[in-house]
Amino acid sequence: MTKDRFAHVRAWVFDLDNTLYSPAVRLFDQIEARMNTYVMRVTGAARDEAAQLRRDYWARYGTTLAGLMTHHEVDPEDYLVDVHDISFDALTPDPHLAELIATLPGRRIVYTNGSAPYAAQVLKARGLEAAIDAIYGVEDAGYTPKPRPEAFERIFARDGLDPAVAAMFEDDPRNLAAPHAMGMRTVHVAPEAAPADHIHHHTDDLVAFLRGLK
Repeated sequence: MTKDRFAHVRAWVFDLDNTLYSPAVRLFDQIEARMNTYVMRVTGAARDEAAQLRRDYWARYGTTLAGLMTHHEVDPEDYLVDVHDISFDALTPDPHLAELIATLPGRRIVYTNGSAPYAAQVLKARGLEAAIDAIYGVEDAGYTPKPRPEAFERIFARDGLDPAVAAMFEDDPRNLAAPHAMGMRTVHVAPEAAPADHIHHHTDDLVAFLRGLK
């Protein structure tokens, strides 16, 4: 049973965007639009070219920010404040998810490639803030993004988390490879499964999955 495979878990790590809210909300569309504008301003590229460059940097480096820092010496703090200046009106509280997370045994953290202040706003809009013990953003990993193993190592060392008794919930399958290698249970949260050796479980309904662990 799936429940038995999580009996040892005492640290629960959740990604944020498209994991703790449905991708159908399309909140990240706002961020991508602001990223495109930022890339245009920094590089002088036209909008279509900037959008392609944003996608290329995300694929190559894990985040657009990492690519901009590598090639354009962008100030990461300025970037993170700018691209996360969005409306959260599309998000609604989810008391069922909040209760399920709050009653998980052990420590519950959010780790995102976005910023921690942005994550706090999302959690507040979703009514999840009281269920989470700690929030870590890309800045807490020295701007090294997931999926790079050293990013996870920095965050987990900072939190005092033992991967051997931890689980990771994430919508981007590539961001589960390092946690799997570190000994964590891995859960891919997305509408479509992405079969891979480093993914233990897939769900398109986080509430239902967590309810099944009770």
